[in-house]
Amino acid sequence: MRKHIKHILVLAVVLITTIAFSQNRQNDTINTGVIDVVKPYTPTISDAFKVKETPSLDDETTETKKEIKYNIFSFPVASTFTPAKGKAATVEKQAPEKLYDNYATLGLGSYTTILGEVYLNHAISRNESVGGYVSHHSSGGDIEGVSFADSFSNSKINLNYASRLRDLAWNVEAGFQHQMYNWYGVPESQVAQALNNGIDVGHSFYEAHFGGDISFEDTYINSGSFFFRRFGDNQGSGENRLKIQSTVDVPINGEEISTDLIIDYLGGSFDRNYFTDEELSYGNFQIGLSPSYELKQDDLTVNLGVSLFYLSDKESGKSKFYIYPNFTASYRLVNDVLIAYGGIQGDLIQNSYYGFANENPFVSPTLFIMPNDLLYNAYVGLKGKLSSNMSYNISGRYISDRNRALYKTNVVRNVTPEHGYDYGNSFGIVYDNVDTFSAAGEINIDVNRNFTLGLKAEYFTYNTDDEAEPWNLPDFKGSLFLDYQIDEKWFAGANLYYVGERKDILEMEGSLTPEANVPAVLDSYFDANAHVGYHVNEQFSIFGKVNNITDKAYQKWQNFPVQSIQFLAGATYKFDF
Repeated sequence: MRKHIKHILVLAVVLITTIAFSQNRQNDTINTGVIDVVKPYTPTISDAFKVKETPSLDDETTETKKEIKYNIFSFPVASTFTPAKGKAATVEKQAPEKLYDNYATLGLGSYTTILGEVYLNHAISRNESVGGYVSHHSSGGDIEGVSFADSFSNSKINLNYASRLRDLAWNVEAGFQHQMYNWYGVPESQVAQALNNGIDVGHSFYEAHFGGDISFEDTYINSGSFFFRRFGDNQGSGENRLKIQSTVDVPINGEEISTDLIIDYLGGSFDRNYFTDEELSYGNFQIGLSPSYELKQDDLTVNLGVSLFYLSDKESGKSKFYIYPNFTASYRLVNDVLIAYGGIQGDLIQNSYYGFANENPFVSPTLFIMPNDLLYNAYVGLKGKLSSNMSYNISGRYISDRNRALYKTNVVRNVTPEHGYDYGNSFGIVYDNVDTFSAAGEINIDVNRNFTLGLKAEYFTYNTDDEAEPWNLPDFKGSLFLDYQIDEKWFAGANLYYVGERKDILEMEGSLTPEANVPAVLDSYFDANAHVGYHVNEQFSIFGKVNNITDKAYQKWQNFPVQSIQFLAGATYKFDF
């Protein structure tokens, strides 16, 4: 307490003294002067320094770290909880469709039409299989306005065996075919005479073949094949053809040149030519070599090649060498949306009686057979995808043919006809140099997995050297295809064809009257076909077809009308052994 009193007294004395001194200054009469010192202001910037985010501490407490020990005191706890096992969520999916190795189809329709087909396949082992098929299509004819038999039939049988090993795969096949047609297209001016003579307009073909092919893995020899065919008819005609082909890779300076080697022999004879009883024989032997080299760089692909052929005509004893270009290229301008392509190619095409008869079954057995010298086929185009389900293809081409085969109606004989094809109701072959320009467009739409649509159109112009017209070549072709899987059971489809005008001629033997030999114009025609079907179960289906819906007996060939509207119904059964 005494210490506090002492401090209080000292503070009081200091305060009184200060007050007294202040009062003395107030009474001072001395005048004081004011001196202002002026100095320019010169600012300065001190050095900046960065403050450390983690300051250094030097105290003993910080430097000395204490060791911390963690101890867990665990003891068991009784529990009756049992966690459920995890289970993946299931997604409902459709069961995969059962695929069968065999099927049989049978259909019956108007004009006494019969359609049948059986396909069989059996796996002998994991690497071997054997199969075959039998098919038949026939019709009784009965075309309105036709005075002669107009039925047709086409029957085939084929057997095959296939084997696949580790480094190679091979198969062999053999088959037989029989076809029957009639030269029913007798011009109106010749119908009475043909009926009086009681001509037989029937014409049948037969064909037997045997062949095989083999392919290799990781070798310079990629593949090889051979094929032999015997073809003939009931008019004494016969033809043999043997074709051997191989593809090999030839290494040159570290690069591989893909090379095709072709050996093709064709020989045959007809009992007579069209005007005389002299036998008509032909024989062509050719060897072809086609090397090509592929260059790829980014979006550009180029194939550089050439085709070399040696042709020997066995009947005339003449031989000749042919050289053709073989260049193709494509460039992706915009990925898969826009692809430009083009090329120029040539070929020596081996014509045959078999090929002519299958394209036009109304040819006469009096043909002169020679190869087609295709000088070049130059083309350019654009293709790609407009969307994920729509593709297109636009192209233009210029083709130069030498000795192109043209179908032309045979001359009407003015002597007593001896054969069923002498009345202007059959077709012969004439050869001419033909230049062709064409422009084509194609579009394909896959709306979904169940609906597809395709449309194609092509326009042609021709120029011939010797013949007055490009006989039986159309100026326009168009087609539309449609397939629709309505649901799991129902399905439907349609196909439409349009063929433009063609020209032919009907000539009388020995006639010099120009009016009698005027080219005839064959009208364009439109053919619409549709079908619908129902899957009764996974093995059994029924279907119905309607052909030539427009009900027009148009002429595909001069004086050969086709059947009008046709109906057909049938069933298909799939099975396994």
